[in-house]
Amino acid sequence: MKTLHVVTMVLVLGSAASVALFAVQTRWGPQTGGLIEARLPEAYEPPPAPSDARPAQEGERDISVEASPVIEQSKRMISRSAYDITPLSKERVAELASKLDEETYRITQKAGTEAPFCGTLLDNKKEGVYCCAVCGLPLFSSDHKFTSGTGWPSFYREFDPQHVSRKVDRGHGMVRTEINCARCGAHLGHVFDDGPKPTGERHCLNSASLVFVEKGKELPAESQPIKTETAYFAGGCFWGIEHYFQKGPGVINAVSGYMQGDSEKPTYKDVCNKDTGHAETVKVVFDPEQISYQRLLEAFFVMHDPTQLNRQGPDVGTQYRSGVWYTSEEQRRAAEDYIGKLQESGRVKDRIVTQVEKAETFWEAEEYHQDYIVNTGRACHVKNPW
Repeated sequence: MKTLHVVTMVLVLGSAASVALFAVQTRWGPQTGGLIEARLPEAYEPPPAPSDARPAQEGERDISVEASPVIEQSKRMISRSAYDITPLSKERVAELASKLDEETYRITQKAGTEAPFCGTLLDNKKEGVYCCAVCGLPLFSSDHKFTSGTGWPSFYREFDPQHVSRKVDRGHGMVRTEINCARCGAHLGHVFDDGPKPTGERHCLNSASLVFVEKGKELPAESQPIKTETAYFAGGCFWGIEHYFQKGPGVINAVSGYMQGDSEKPTYKDVCNKDTGHAETVKVVFDPEQISYQRLLEAFFVMHDPTQLNRQGPDVGTQYRSGVWYTSEEQRRAAEDYIGKLQESGRVKDRIVTQVEKAETFWEAEEYHQDYIVNTGRACHVKNPW
């Protein structure tokens, strides 16, 4: 066994024939994720209404007065699912909003609400992705849609939690949690804690806030993820390696798993107790515009001791071996060149035993291994390379 290092609205229709007023409990919690860049938010002034736009009507809230903060910055922010979620400038939001029809503008820019059982996407049963009607960011998926009976499209989770922001809505004398597009600030609806498992949440959406792209059809450019690259590193216990790679500026996601073995779908127990040949490995997805493969190599060789054979600290066995599993000839040459120069530099006294091999199948480790240090609060012997 591995040593543990000490180291929607508040009006909800139960059916078309009966209407009831429910007191809604707000679910408000921190968003988790691996944003590449974060800065303190600046005040956001939403776009002015088009000259022909009508004023907010009763029951609506003009979000040009009260809006979600939007961060303006030079470096882009990338979600764990590899989408650019850098908040748009007020000028860009105004430009996009000027192209909306009156109803979509009313709902997304003035926090309006469409009539229940009237939204075009309420009864949509097709598979696909629901994107922001303003900026195109994917927000929800058909995989998580369910029939709530409330009269509005409902989802028990987001496409990616980082794509949807939350804020307290104290309108109508009540406290609710409003949800908005994280990129452009468009009003989407509200989230309640009366949904199905596994989240227990109900994201109550306005159809007008969404654009549906059916599975199999190409997503428009504004709805596509950025171009990323992937690297694989094995440096002993994957908990610490994953944790510190996740902190890298430009790293989109780091995932613990198993590689370079002989069996399919290995479990942690298999890798520890059977001769499967797998090494505990971390899959690193990164934005090549913000961080290079060379920088990842440098960080990796700071994190662990590449001179220890089939072990790392107190963890002993071939599953804890040091390795770089390359996905291209460029990565192979970069890894071999770096190891050679590191050996010649004299910064390591003993022989480097890191293996450099072509990447084979990556098998993602069990859920409890992911973000292990963050979730358990345990420390780790791995050094912070940043």
